[in-house]
Amino acid sequence: MSKYAVITGATAGFGKSCAEKFASNGWNLVLTGRRSERLNEIKTNLENKYQIDIATLNFDVREESKVIDCFASLSSRVTSQIRLLINNAGLAVGRGPIDEGLSEDWDRMIDTNIKGLLYVSKAVIPFLKANPDSQIINIGSIAGKEVYPGGNVYCASKHAVDAISKAMRIDLVQYGIKVTNIAPGAAETEFSIVRFKGNTDEANKVYSGFDPLLAEDIADAAWFVGTRPAHVNINDLVIMPTAQANTTTLHKETT
Repeated sequence: MSKYAVITGATAGFGKSCAEKFASNGWNLVLTGRRSERLNEIKTNLENKYQIDIATLNFDVREESKVIDCFASLSSRVTSQIRLLINNAGLAVGRGPIDEGLSEDWDRMIDTNIKGLLYVSKAVIPFLKANPDSQIINIGSIAGKEVYPGGNVYCASKHAVDAISKAMRIDLVQYGIKVTNIAPGAAETEFSIVRFKGNTDEANKVYSGFDPLLAEDIADAAWFVGTRPAHVNINDLVIMPTAQANTTTLHKETT
């Protein structure tokens, strides 16, 4: 198989697990991320393990010119075989009342979760248009379906991903490009460590008392929706841990 999947934010969490999942099934990859050392380590590991081809692009999705230049640097051998884009890069920074929010945190979330997704999509969609049976998977969040206390701007950014996914589906249906929004609930990755700016005690509290989703669970979902027959698209997929009923209702065991 010579198909390539582009995965953003591939150095950790959902992105890294998606890379492993698709590589294990014979897909070649274009992996992007901010941490070049991690990118190279993942590339070497997966190429040796699965005998596939991996191209790495080192950029921050917030930098539009860098995004454009990096994708333009890919060889035609790679771009002619790109069939899938997984827009995974995203984050939350800070949590609290909106009047106590920091503008630098707001900018980071909006620039990464919304504008970064748009920059990457704009760069990759021309490759997808040239290839039949292509697809975009946007990694959203339950925060894009419901709003919770202290989540204000992060929730707004993920509501935007939900809306952009719907708009993409309309714009791209004429080209046969599928668009899927995957909205995970509570998942234990680096997400909360980033949100609480390295405070591991606060991050660990988020997942205490119940079994959260794992990155591998979302990778399994991405593999499922990305491998449906040509006539089938999963538009929207909400995935929650069994202990979570909605954004604010979690059944936690007490010890």
